[in-house]
Amino acid sequence: MEPPVERVRVSESAKDQLTKLKRITKIDQWNILCRWAFCCSLAEPSKPSLVMFTTDSNIEMTWQVFGGAIADELTLALKQRCHDDHLDSNRETLAQQFRLHLHRGIGYLASNSDLKSVGSLVSLAVRASSGDVQ
Repeated sequence: MEPPVERVRVSESAKDQLTKLKRITKIDQWNILCRWAFCCSLAEPSKPSLVMFTTDSNIEMTWQVFGGAIADELTLALKQRCHDDHLDSNRETLAQQFRLHLHRGIGYLASNSDLKSVGSLVSLAVRASSGDVQ
C-alpha cells in the first residue's frame, strides 16, 4: 500500500517534546513514540488545526520504520479519518493530514500532566479505547 509520505520528519519543537516523552516513558525509539502520538491524535474527534511548521529537526525515518508491522493499517486509518472529516484522499491531503495529526499527537502527549511512565501511557490508551477519556 502506498504510504502518505515516504519520509517522516518532525519540527524542532516536536523533537523537544519527543525528548521529554523519551525521558518520561523510557521508550527510546522515536518511531514508537511517533506512532503513539499519531494514534492519539486520530482518536481525537476534532480535526487538527491547519498550522504551518517547519520539519527542521534531525529526526527523520522512512514510513516503514515509522509504521513498523502496522504501517499499512496506519495508512488505512489515516484514509478513513480523512473520509470521516470529509477530506480528499489524494496524496497531498494525506501527507498534510498525517503531519498535522503527528504533530498534534506529540503535543497532546507531551502536555499531558498525567503521563509519568510507560504504564500511564498504556492506561491512557486503555481509557481511550473504552471511551473513558475526558
